Amino acid sequence: MEIQLVTIENRRAGGKKHAGGDWLLDYARRIGHFCRFRHEVLPSEPALLLACERSSGRMPPYLVLLDSRGRQMTSEALAAWLGKQQDAGTQRILFAVGPADGWSEGACQRANLLLSLGPMTLAHELAAVVLSEQIYRAFTILKGLPYHLQHR
Repeated sequence: MEIQLVTIENRRAGGKKHAGGDWLLDYARRIGHFCRFRHEVLPSEPALLLACERSSGRMPPYLVLLDSRGRQMTSEALAAWLGKQQDAGTQRILFAVGPADGWSEGACQRANLLLSLGPMTLAHELAAVVLSEQIYRAFTILKGLPYHLQHR
């Protein structure tokens, strides 16, 4: 299985390296022990949807959009969901953060899941770090590693 994290470019950041970059790279490395993981920045929602359509592989990616209206999960529930995706043979899960003005109705309809990190609004860069940490935590829960238990 491959997990891809896409962030829609934040025009206000002006191309500057964001503060969460080092943490994101660290969690990407950690997740890489469990599956293929990559992070990509795309310029717009239409670019994301086009990338989903042009997806390589037999099946389009399982698209998860981060959205405040989405389903909230505990870390354990996210791990169980991720495990079910693995068991079902899902080839690629694409998690997407952004755009700043929210997802269009068309994008929400295309998504397989709307996922909320909670009722607070987070900066895109921070949401990407929090999500990557939760993906890593989910894998450690599935593998029975002590990471999750040490942080309770």
